[in-house]
Amino acid sequence: MDHEPIPLYISRGEGAYLIDVDGNRLLDLNNNFTTLIHGHGFLPVADAVADLLHRGTCFSNPTEHEITLAELLIERIPAVEHIRFVNSGTEAVMFAIKAARAFTCRPGVARIEGAYHGAYDWAETGQAVSPAIWNDPQRSSAVPAYRGMPLSVGEEVTVIRFNDVSDLERRIASAAPSLACILIDPMPSRAGLVAPEPSFLAAVGAIAKQYGILVVADEVLNLRQSYAGASARYGLQPDLIAAGKIIGGGFPVGAIGGREEVMRVFASDSGKPLLPQGGTFSANPVSMVAGRVAMEAMTEAAFDALESLGDDIREGLRKEIERRGAAFSVTGAASLFRIHPKIQEPTDFRAAYLDRDEAELMARLSKHFLDCGILLPNGAAASLSTAMTKADGDAVISAFADFLSRLEANPTEAGT
Repeated sequence: MDHEPIPLYISRGEGAYLIDVDGNRLLDLNNNFTTLIHGHGFLPVADAVADLLHRGTCFSNPTEHEITLAELLIERIPAVEHIRFVNSGTEAVMFAIKAARAFTCRPGVARIEGAYHGAYDWAETGQAVSPAIWNDPQRSSAVPAYRGMPLSVGEEVTVIRFNDVSDLERRIASAAPSLACILIDPMPSRAGLVAPEPSFLAAVGAIAKQYGILVVADEVLNLRQSYAGASARYGLQPDLIAAGKIIGGGFPVGAIGGREEVMRVFASDSGKPLLPQGGTFSANPVSMVAGRVAMEAMTEAAFDALESLGDDIREGLRKEIERRGAAFSVTGAASLFRIHPKIQEPTDFRAAYLDRDEAELMARLSKHFLDCGILLPNGAAASLSTAMTKADGDAVISAFADFLSRLEANPTEAGT
């Protein structure tokens, strides 16, 4: 997260707060991009990792620590029967896509327009879409994410609008013979942190079954939505799940889990696996121990308490908007929220897309929050931690109310 004129450099973290190199204390609504569900310096994790370090940090052989974390996740997440660990969410999504290809013998990927799925070419394509593209019927939303990306990648990616059943059915029917999977984040952060319509998720499952396509749920970010994850919360039944962030307790991690039948593409018990997978630091004991301790502390009661705090913040923000008739809205669920400079709550990426003036207004909002001692992600999901209190939530609402008052009094100066 950059702040003009120079990046914000951090000295340390303490619970719900960051302390920058100038000694400023900031309430952290970023939490390392939603990773730190317990905030900074969570003692049970710190103690467990410190105890482990002198006994070795990584080995070329398995350890019991990966088994205990695997058992915990399999017990909690209904869609996960087998699981494998990697080092990042990007790798988790990448290997989930590869597993779907190995299982179906098809190359294609269908994905949601504007959603973020890490840095794998077939997951990135269709992420950087703009009105110039979607307003031109001759252009595909399967646009490259960076200069030099092979154009052939776009030929294997089908881009679908979130919450649009007719668009889903039309595009999947057209591309079905080549599609290995439908890649979906149940509440995509970069596409607005918009709630999924039950009819849309039901249609995803039905059309995937109809054409023999696998459903891959990207829960790298949204696993934090409930004890059993986001797919279980919203009624999606994926064949594979990509996880990460909170399951590493603040250390690098990713995981691919799913149905035993599909996960057997990784198996080597009958010779060379259909899909080889490994990594130098995959399932390293530090990440496994930190993840287990962090997840054990996230009991059902802990998830409920965090969601209650999230509900209070979202309700408080909406009340301030309603009281002033301000042109803002709020999306999100559980421990996540996002503020939009839109009167109508967005329902998909296009509705959440920020034009130049809206982007400038949101940058001013983030700066105002920073001036109030709060680090608010600009244009992304804000996340809560168990270290936060009701007083912290009230501070978020108060900072937003103050911005709206300043905006009402002087629309061009608020937050500058």
